[in-house]
Amino acid sequence: MPKLDTPLKLSPIYKQKIWGRDDLAPLFEWPELEKVADDRGVSARSAEESLIGEVWITDESSKILNGAVAGLTLGEVSRKYRSELNGVNWKDRRFPILSKYIFTSDWLSLQVNPADRYARKHEPGNLGKCEMWYVVRAARGARLLLGAKPGVTKEKLRAAFERGKSREILQSIRPRAGEAFLVQPGTVHALGPQLILFEAEQNSDLTYRLDDFGRLGLDGKPRPLHVAKGLEVVRVDGRRERRLPKFAFSEPYGSRRYVVACRHFAVEEIMLRKRVTFHGSPPRGEILAVLEGGGRGETSAGWRGRSLIHI
Repeated sequence: MPKLDTPLKLSPIYKQKIWGRDDLAPLFEWPELEKVADDRGVSARSAEESLIGEVWITDESSKILNGAVAGLTLGEVSRKYRSELNGVNWKDRRFPILSKYIFTSDWLSLQVNPADRYARKHEPGNLGKCEMWYVVRAARGARLLLGAKPGVTKEKLRAAFERGKSREILQSIRPRAGEAFLVQPGTVHALGPQLILFEAEQNSDLTYRLDDFGRLGLDGKPRPLHVAKGLEVVRVDGRRERRLPKFAFSEPYGSRRYVVACRHFAVEEIMLRKRVTFHGSPPRGEILAVLEGGGRGETSAGWRGRSLIHI
């Protein structure tokens, strides 16, 4: 079996969303038609008619573009190589982290994610979902919702869902570029328009939609809600994970900041001003996402590759 001795470059997976954008600058160029899928998982009619809301980087169907396993998908390589790719501490066959970029032009639906225990019991084969947001860009006046206001009960939430009035009883936040949020399972949340985010989460697309604010889906029909299950997992007493501690350190190559850490993943922000050597860590799988700038990667195996993003 070929050895995984180089960093793997992945093809992005573009997801059409009704709240997405028709321009992914400055992070991505507009994709070719056949690379776009809509909310129902089928090809979009034309690139001009599509609004892309998410670009998945570590999707199971992301193609490997280099090295000995070029042409295989991340899911295939993860199942074949297991701990060599995913880290020795990870026992599942799927890659442990789903990473993506989010581009918004409208409000997303109000959602809540279940924890692992609930997912194992009620959604066989699925993991729960803990996620984090790193704000890449936020237009003036951009907002997001994260958690209920003090004193809000599940009964008040249910009534608000039924009337499409959820935004009135939830915590509204004006995010700033470079800010990060940890979204624990059970926290109601929704992203507003004019945001670009990097998101890392458990490798799960399991979420419960609580309120879609009266919007219609791509097929012209209301999108399904999951209020009953959602209310079972909502935590109205959870604290907002904002203004997280900032642990920043000067390094010979630039700087490093520990953005967020939980039992499922850790995210660091690294600023490079000169050449540096990094070593992988056998206990865990690692992802490098370039947000700004350009450069070249080299390994002892001889592989070289330009970065994906030049701004």
